[in-house]
Amino acid sequence: MAELTESSSVSSSGSPDFNNFISLYKALKNSGINVFMDSEKLWTGEVIDPSLLRAIEGSKISLPVFSKDYASSKWRLVELLEILHCHRSNGQMILLIFLDVDPSHVQNKTGSFQGEFQNHEMNFESHIVKSWREALREVGNLKRWVLKEIVNGVPT
Repeated sequence: MAELTESSSVSSSGSPDFNNFISLYKALKNSGINVFMDSEKLWTGEVIDPSLLRAIEGSKISLPVFSKDYASSKWRLVELLEILHCHRSNGQMILLIFLDVDPSHVQNKTGSFQGEFQNHEMNFESHIVKSWREALREVGNLKRWVLKEIVNGVPT
């Protein structure tokens, strides 16, 4: 997760400075905000823990962080569907962060997302892949932070 403070920066090459990258979780916890972060160690074929979906349902805000490999994980896509469901039904706020990927690639399933969706089409039923595509298109229309457009905490 990215730290959204004045100390976050983007290098002159346009890449985020990863020295400041992991502390959003700690900053939110230290501010008294209850934070739930899913496991990075979820193995292929494992079922999403129902507690993760309950945590999403019970949240007021979700912060999906999109990276080039976001679409490689069916679990992230399933989580995104739950986040959108909660947004539509309960008014849950979604704050999108685009780390190292252009929002148009997410919205249109181009760039690194295109190949991942070709893989998903071979491995999952078409209605499932269609729901993931629609979810990404929908979030692409929401307010967002694109880290490569922010220099020293200020939008360029």
